[in-house]
Amino acid sequence: MKSALLPERGPGDRLTAIFWRRPRVLLLLLITPPLLWLGVVYIGSLAALLLQSFYSIDEFSGLVVREFTLKTYVELFRPANFDIIRRTLVMSASVTLASAVLAFPIAYYAARYATGRWKAVFYLGIMLPLWSSYLVKVYAWKLILAKEGIVTWVADGLGLGFLLDAALALPGVGGNSLSTSFLGTFLVFVYVWLPYMILPMQAALERVPKSMLEASADLGASSAQTFRTVILPLAMPGVIAGSIFTFSLTMGDYIIPQIVGTSARFIGLAVYQLQGTAGNLPLAAAFAVVPIIIMLIYLSLAKRAGAFDAL
Repeated sequence: MKSALLPERGPGDRLTAIFWRRPRVLLLLLITPPLLWLGVVYIGSLAALLLQSFYSIDEFSGLVVREFTLKTYVELFRPANFDIIRRTLVMSASVTLASAVLAFPIAYYAARYATGRWKAVFYLGIMLPLWSSYLVKVYAWKLILAKEGIVTWVADGLGLGFLLDAALALPGVGGNSLSTSFLGTFLVFVYVWLPYMILPMQAALERVPKSMLEASADLGASSAQTFRTVILPLAMPGVIAGSIFTFSLTMGDYIIPQIVGTSARFIGLAVYQLQGTAGNLPLAAAFAVVPIIIMLIYLSLAKRAGAFDAL
C-alpha cells in the first residue's frame, strides 16, 4: 500500500500555521498600523498643539518665543478673547437646545409610529442632507436668508415682514438681514447639525418599552405625566448623545460664521485666522485647547449619564 504524498508546504502555508498557533501575533499585526496612525497623527498633533500653547509671541518681532510660559493662556481672559469664548459657548448651547426641541417630535414619530416603508422614508429624509456638499448647503442658506431671499419674500407675502424686521432689530442677534446676523448663523447651524441630534435620539426612543407606557396609562397618568416621568428620562441618554455632536461641531466650526452672520468671531474662526493671516500660533493653540477641555468634561458627564449607549 503506497502512502499518499503530501505537497511541499510553501511560505504561505507556514505563515498561516504560525498565525493559527499564535493568534495574538496576527492581532498585533492587524492593529499596529492603525495604532501607529492614531499615535503619530492624532495624539502627536494634539501633543504638538498643547506644546505650542505654552509658547508666546514676541510683540516686537512677531516670532514665536519657544520658552515655557502661561502668558498665552492669560491672554485668553482679555475682554476681546474672552468674548469669543463666551459667544461660542452661547451659540453652541443655543444650537444644541434648539436641535433637541426640534428633533424630539421627529425622532418620537419615527421610533413609535413609522414602520416599513415609512421608516425607510424617514431615514432617507434625515440622511439625504448629509450626502450633499457642506459648502453648497451653507451658500444656499446665505441666499435663502439674504435681504432679497426667499425668507424675506415669504414674510412680505404673508404680511409678516414686520415680525422679521422686529427680529432683526433685536440688539445682539439682529442685523441688516438674516444672512448678516447672529440669528442667521444660529439658523444655519441648527439646519446643518440637526440630523446628528435626531438619529441618536430616535435610537434611544426605540429602546423605551411599550409596556412601560401602557403601565403608565393603566395607573392613570396623563400624556404629559407619562412624557415627563417615563419617556423623557429613558430618552435622555439619546438627547445627551446627540448634544455631544451638536455642541462640539458648533464649537469647532469656522466655515458657517465666515459665510453667514456678522464679523464677530467664534473659536473655530479665531483659530483659523490666528494660525493663518495673523501668524500667532501660540494663541491659536491656546484657543484650540479650550474646546478640548470643555468636551472632555462634557464627555465624562455624558458617560456617567449613559449617553454612549445611545450612540
